[in-house]
Amino acid sequence: MIKKAAFIAAPFLIACSNPKDMVASGLRDPEFLDMPAAEEVIPTTYQCVDCTPEETQVVAYLQTPSVNITDKNAIATILGNIRQESNFTANICEGGARVPYHDCYRGGYGIIQWTSVNRYVNLGKFATKFECDPSTFDCQLRYMVNENIFQRQLPYFQSNGMSIAYYMQPSYRWLGWGIKGNREVYAWDYLNKLRLDA
Repeated sequence: MIKKAAFIAAPFLIACSNPKDMVASGLRDPEFLDMPAAEEVIPTTYQCVDCTPEETQVVAYLQTPSVNITDKNAIATILGNIRQESNFTANICEGGARVPYHDCYRGGYGIIQWTSVNRYVNLGKFATKFECDPSTFDCQLRYMVNENIFQRQLPYFQSNGMSIAYYMQPSYRWLGWGIKGNREVYAWDYLNKLRLDA
């Protein structure tokens, strides 16, 4: 019986080598979570070289602790999808018209072309609740990562070490595009622009 207990405990200790797992398991005091262990590597952040201010803002926002997407391929994939959907233009209605939120009457709107009535209306509700303009990039970026459809896919984007092809799967479940277009080509382009602490 003792051998069996030791066998069960060993994988648990290996699984808890991450300080956050140790806090969740009660093995480490959360007050000291910000103090890295001697062997813990402090992560660096990716910067987007030769990118627009909007692209740079997305890269930074995805890596914030609240969103916590840190894989280079995942970040590049999200950038490629936004570029395909809107070319990072917030006040764009499907078809190319540049209009405020309340003047887009059909098709998608905004940086990821929110198309269904519920998704479009929820952008407006989010903007009202958090006192931001639904026609602006800042407001739409905040809504994008807080939207329930994105939140359901967030764990997939937070997993590290996967390929762009892998991250395109949660991207499809998040966006539900009708035409794939060049989003994967754009993702590879961004992959070459992302540098650690450039």
